[in-house]
Amino acid sequence: MLLESEAVSPTVAALAAAPGGKGKAAPLALEIADDPCWAILSASGQIARTSNQEPLAESGPRSRHDVFRSVVKTSARGEIAAVTSLGRMLRLQVMDMPVLPPMSGLPNLAGGVPAKDFITLLKGETLVAFAPLDTVLAIGTAQGIVKRVQPDYPLNREDWEVIALKDKDTVVGVEPAGADDVDLVFLTKQAQLLRFTAAAVRPQGRTAGGMAGIKLGAGDEVLFFGTVAPGDEEAVVVTVSGTEGALPGTAPGAGKVTAFAEYPAKGRATAGVRAHRFLKGEDTLLIAWAGHGPAKASSLAGVARSLPQEHGRRDGSGIPLSQAVDAIGPSMTWA
Repeated sequence: MLLESEAVSPTVAALAAAPGGKGKAAPLALEIADDPCWAILSASGQIARTSNQEPLAESGPRSRHDVFRSVVKTSARGEIAAVTSLGRMLRLQVMDMPVLPPMSGLPNLAGGVPAKDFITLLKGETLVAFAPLDTVLAIGTAQGIVKRVQPDYPLNREDWEVIALKDKDTVVGVEPAGADDVDLVFLTKQAQLLRFTAAAVRPQGRTAGGMAGIKLGAGDEVLFFGTVAPGDEEAVVVTVSGTEGALPGTAPGAGKVTAFAEYPAKGRATAGVRAHRFLKGEDTLLIAWAGHGPAKASSLAGVARSLPQEHGRRDGSGIPLSQAVDAIGPSMTWA
């Protein structure tokens, strides 16, 4: 039986068994130092780890794949979790991820690999986020369910259910939420925003189904779920409106950036407040996001996209965008 510190990932084991792994090469492959690092998932689906745990900070011009969906503090021989749209949690070995070279500023995830080539997903399943295995997580679903899950995961399994989903429901967001004063935020296709503190959601075991998070109108569904740190004066809400059923990329829509503080907090399981006013011909939000600002955006391929520089009114209609926005994330320093 291997202890955790002695465990060898399949990738490393294969290297040791390969013809080139004879003699002195094999011990070197097995002696990976447990150096602190960051495990990163970009909004464009690239994954990688850094070679150290130096702070990650914005520096210089933007680069491809620089919108991050998840950044997890870990170590080279550590383990983290991947959470999927079907409510599955998969155990990942950090040492199997490609290592990015040291650099100033944010690492360039062009040197990573597509998540689809690293993680085996089921039919119709998508990767939602990376997460630590040792903290309470907040989960939000398309049908408006919210759950805080205790980190009581099985030690002898590689994947397990982290929320019991209702029929046709899917996970849309996962974030660490160990503190009760963190704001949990829902944004829906019909431009409703609801924020309430995590204290309103009692942590549950992994097999529980959660509780009502936001009250949805007929035909509405959750587009975004995330968290905002208490007292974050730089937090913003980004919304992009458009037309349901329009061909992707044919109509970029109208975008708006608003200070998160403009939106009042309400109780859990209520309907929220309007976050965007639709103009004639518009009937849905194409994408929405809330988090630490300034926000930055990209295409599905990780190419930088522009957002409005000026903050708009809480229920404003936004301004026309020149290019379609497929992903949004924070500009911040991870330390």
